[in-house]
Amino acid sequence: MPLLYPSARLFGVIGVALLLAITSCKQNPKEKPDPATPQDKGPDRIQVTTKSMEFFAPDTIPSGWNTFVYDNQSTEPHFILLDKYPDGKTIENAESEVGPAFEAGMTQIMEGNMEAAMEAFGELPEWFSEVIFSGGTGLIAANQTAITTVHLQPGYYVMECYVRMPDGRFHNTMGMAKELIVLEQDSGKRPPEYDIQIDVRGQGGISWNGYPKAGKTVFRVEFPDQRVHENFVGHDLNLVRMEEGADLEALEAWINWATPTGLMSSTMPGGFTFLGGANDAPAESVLYFEAELIPGTYVLISEVPNAKEKGMLKTFTINS
Repeated sequence: MPLLYPSARLFGVIGVALLLAITSCKQNPKEKPDPATPQDKGPDRIQVTTKSMEFFAPDTIPSGWNTFVYDNQSTEPHFILLDKYPDGKTIENAESEVGPAFEAGMTQIMEGNMEAAMEAFGELPEWFSEVIFSGGTGLIAANQTAITTVHLQPGYYVMECYVRMPDGRFHNTMGMAKELIVLEQDSGKRPPEYDIQIDVRGQGGISWNGYPKAGKTVFRVEFPDQRVHENFVGHDLNLVRMEEGADLEALEAWINWATPTGLMSSTMPGGFTFLGGANDAPAESVLYFEAELIPGTYVLISEVPNAKEKGMLKTFTINS
């Protein structure tokens, strides 16, 4: 059954009170680790692997800065989104209380009946508005690896992917939802040195400082603000390599999940390779990700409708 994916932000059309609750979840400020914290409390990197429709990953990790190395060995595009649950709620609550509402709502969306979908999403439990979407990797293509560094508060999280199957089901209904306990113990790690600074704003879109060059590149991504867009999703950032002749408008349309074929693996336009990025995170959050850049054309895009119009679809070129 569906667990936590962007449709949760459908609270925005279910009622004003729920929209305010979701927006408040995005206001959690970034945390800065104590400079005096020891440097050897956690693993250097958190290894996560997908072979089919699952996450092979640790059950517990330290809090603070953590670098996730996500090795996608499957044939589908995936990502990691880290959802921090309110106290007392677990993945079992999501399966029993959230899943049925999402199953019913997505069925109606697939049939083009948005009014009935809103009624189904209206059955979501009240506690769901307290879930904090806390970052993770951007979309990563099959047989690629995404490397993203996030700062996490202690608590109970669910790691999930909500890319859609050809029949419309979300990947987390197929097994791509795993509980993750973030311990009180701090990792003692520091964020990596970076090459390019990127800001993603609800007003103003994507902007960056620096000149990307060929080779390993570390991006620092800051979300100065966060908002719920028309598809009930906060903005994120995905890096995509674009082949000559690929249809950029098709990519922009596909990235919007809230259509019958959006974010569906079987309808992904050809000529694009997703290389990771920074997933949806609260306002003032900072994440880092790295990618190996080769000569060619690249796209930075957020998972929102009308991304180009909002300044959330930008291209750049790496020369040889």
